[in-house]
Amino acid sequence: MPRFPSYDCIALGYHVLGSGPPIVCLPGGPARASSYLGDLGGLSRDRTLLKLDLRGSGESAVPEDPASYRCDRLVDDVEAFRVHLGLDRMDLLAHSAAGNLAELYAARHPHRLSRLVLVTPGLRSVGVETVGFAEAVAARATQWWYPEAKAAMDAWQEAAGRGAGPDEVNPLRSGAAPFAYGRWDERARAHAEAEPEERPDAPSAGFYDGFAPDTAAVRAALAGLDAPVLVLAGELDPAPTPEAARALAALFPNAETVVQDGASHFPWLDDPARFVKTVLTFLTDEPRTLADRP
Repeated sequence: MPRFPSYDCIALGYHVLGSGPPIVCLPGGPARASSYLGDLGGLSRDRTLLKLDLRGSGESAVPEDPASYRCDRLVDDVEAFRVHLGLDRMDLLAHSAAGNLAELYAARHPHRLSRLVLVTPGLRSVGVETVGFAEAVAARATQWWYPEAKAAMDAWQEAAGRGAGPDEVNPLRSGAAPFAYGRWDERARAHAEAEPEERPDAPSAGFYDGFAPDTAAVRAALAGLDAPVLVLAGELDPAPTPEAARALAALFPNAETVVQDGASHFPWLDDPARFVKTVLTFLTDEPRTLADRP
């Protein structure tokens, strides 16, 4: 498993999977080990996935300064990764909370992106509200798992709102997991059950700790981004809902929104073939090769 030194010399790990032109992949969670992305539904058959473990998670080292876990500080890690890979411009894919990180990276380093894929992305960096959350939750009311998961969801939102710690929040988050999947089957349960071990408390809590982006400045910067952008939403996802995803896409001059039917927060698990087709259709740039890695 390769590592590289970031801007502050901390060793960050990443995983190389597949073949074809490279695409840098940022995991959500926040700060969940990139292993949960798997092969992104088979995308690795056509692209080389370069999955970065954010500092403090997965195979990356724990920093001395916990403030460096914050979302906006992680932009420098992404830029260090690009430099390490020897890519003048890169295709970048970000999932969930890492959408915030990718949006900030695009605002700060617009000329380093060829294409940007935002999969069920976070919205805090740009100040877009998650409209329709309650309606999306209620739309799953006919599912057998709904009563228990809805109670956990309500308790999770209440606990998070009053700043409860991970010992209280994490079990509630796990109880609400069915809402994040289009089908609550064995594969979904296994994926959800792996999360607590893959998402360490310190980097996860630190990702948003003190995070107060200048959303007007970020929006202004993104309005000048030349790179094409794909915002991929899940039809059933409560955060972001398809409506919120469209509002995010509207901030870019060259963006499209695709809503994957029957999918929630992990669309590559709900319908791998559909997910891969959507992403590959978008990624129509000329192939590039990685520079030699040490």
